[in-house]
Amino acid sequence: MPIRSFTHIFLLLLVVACATNPVTGRKQLMLISEKQSIVASRDAYVKLMEPLEEEGKINTDPEVEKRINLITAKLIAQALKYRPETESWDWRVKIIDDPKTVNAFCMAGGKMAIYTGLIQQLDATDDELAQVMGHEIAHALSAHTAERMSIAMATSLAVTGFALTQDQPGVALAGASLAAALAIQLPNSRRSESEADVIGIELAARAGYDPHAAVSLWEKMAKVSGNDSKFDFLSTHPAPAKRMEVLGQLIPEMMPYYEEKGDRPLYPLKSD
Repeated sequence: MPIRSFTHIFLLLLVVACATNPVTGRKQLMLISEKQSIVASRDAYVKLMEPLEEEGKINTDPEVEKRINLITAKLIAQALKYRPETESWDWRVKIIDDPKTVNAFCMAGGKMAIYTGLIQQLDATDDELAQVMGHEIAHALSAHTAERMSIAMATSLAVTGFALTQDQPGVALAGASLAAALAIQLPNSRRSESEADVIGIELAARAGYDPHAAVSLWEKMAKVSGNDSKFDFLSTHPAPAKRMEVLGQLIPEMMPYYEEKGDRPLYPLKSD
């Protein structure tokens, strides 16, 4: 395919493949639909969990399960108020028994996991765990998985297309620059991280968890990240002082949600 034609097609894809963030209204690159990302995430979740189950690395401690399930059930109940259509998602959470790994995630479609390392190494309170899981649920609500997959696809298209032009150094360089510009946003762009911070702290507050924990959580993470842990969470969720400052500024706005009277609803989590 001629270089000019490929460039035009590629740029056209970037222009037309836009969608609106279902929570914030921000325009997002969407070469992959949210529905497609949910299907892909479902398959990825199975492939991740099956060997862990075979190795006995899915935590079955009833007390830990009860704790995580309760926190998550309260958060999901609030998430449904943001996007009622997500009630049809296959919401569930597994606890991965890996005391060295500090990480958690929520895939498109509501499948979640949290590593015991995050719970144990941070000595995390319920309020702090709610901040972690609220942040991850916020990524799913905001279709960030589909957005990241779309960026990865766009990067692949750029590299593939321009790799055919290696005999034209100027064009090849342009392709590499475009790919780098897209890839630098992976795995989470600053904008998506900021969105998840704001949505996550509100989800947690509405679920009855103290918003002050958003700051104490990241303070703990900053301390723990200096040891020998496999600190995957911090590697994909940067926590500079500015971030804690912004979260701290949100606390007064979140307190009325946290202080609301009455019991918080629970989402009936599915079990295998």
